[in-house]
Amino acid sequence: MEQVTIIGAGVVGICTALSLAEKGVLVRLIDRDAPGQGASYGNAGVVAPHSIVPNAAPGLWKKLPGWLLSKDGPVRIRPEHVLKFLPWGLRALRHSSVAEVRRIAAAMEVLNRDNVALYRRHLAGTGHEDLIRDSLYVYAYRDGIAARLDGLDAEVRQGLGAKMIRLSQGDLRDLEPALAPEFEAALAVVDQGRATNPGRVGAVLTEKLVRMGGEVIRAQVQGLSRQEAGWRVETTAGAFESAKVVVTAGAWSARILRPLGLRLPLQAERGYHVVFPEAEAELRNSVMDTDAKIVASSMEMGLRAAGTAEFGDADAPADPARAAAVERALRGLVPRVGQGRVETWMGVRPSFPDSLPVIGEMPGMAGLYGGFGHSHWGFMMAPKTGDMLADLVTGARVNMDLSAYSADRF
Repeated sequence: MEQVTIIGAGVVGICTALSLAEKGVLVRLIDRDAPGQGASYGNAGVVAPHSIVPNAAPGLWKKLPGWLLSKDGPVRIRPEHVLKFLPWGLRALRHSSVAEVRRIAAAMEVLNRDNVALYRRHLAGTGHEDLIRDSLYVYAYRDGIAARLDGLDAEVRQGLGAKMIRLSQGDLRDLEPALAPEFEAALAVVDQGRATNPGRVGAVLTEKLVRMGGEVIRAQVQGLSRQEAGWRVETTAGAFESAKVVVTAGAWSARILRPLGLRLPLQAERGYHVVFPEAEAELRNSVMDTDAKIVASSMEMGLRAAGTAEFGDADAPADPARAAAVERALRGLVPRVGQGRVETWMGVRPSFPDSLPVIGEMPGMAGLYGGFGHSHWGFMMAPKTGDMLADLVTGARVNMDLSAYSADRF
């Protein structure tokens, strides 16, 4: 097979390129930024096979007004973006029934199921296998009554194979002594993983791709057009033609595809993180504050907390107030974090209203594939998405129903 061009070198694009290279396919990976250093770089590092509860859940409409009115709420819509967001938001609410949560969770579980093992497969032989470590995923509750193994979220996870345990306040203190004493209980998902440096995962896997013969081009994509024998990608580094092209450009994917007549309800869900490089406290696992909706983890570069969903234009500037809210939330979760230097970051995550990505060949466009819209599960879902796309591009048999990820569902 001739060289396949992949537009977008986030972790989804990198994993797709690696999976194709493993099949002996020559790959060209194009991105304006360094591979794996966009949204992939700044996440909480969670690699959790059972992080499968979608964004929209029963009762969301009751919580949303309070979240939006609070300066520290986990959701914000930039004022200039409200009218663009409303149709998408209403579509998202239509997916908040119990039946929809179960359906979507099952489709998410397919993409997350083997993510720890798949990352270890990709990292094998790099000398950096320790970038993925075993971990619990701990959901910490200030209200112990809410930490229920028979609640909908826990029931959905357990129904799809998760092993979960309830931790009393004493158990939680023994497990994570750095947490604030206000947390009365927790639910912990066992047999999960975490990345100690998500950005370095992307860099290491890119180096492996290059050793396998992959080509990496730093350039801005300016256009994508159909040719008689395939597709032509116009970039600031020149034009490239391929019989097959894969779009994994995250929140910018819809913009690239729109001139071809594809209009997809993809929103830019902007997330923030803070890092305390000189933190005085350490976490042993990935921990979510179930009230503030942030996830914290100790990493190579310090203690990082990531979270919030700010909806706005993908290219809008970062809002320091959102990073400050994440910092306050982290101090509420880990009081002894210290008063040292704080680093902040904002990244743009691509989100569809049903919390599921598009994976597959674009409707009516032979040879053009997409893998985008993973919301804040992109790092977790990347290896399986890459394997699926590699099978589709090479014509291998895919023994699963892909309709949940089809662009036709919109």
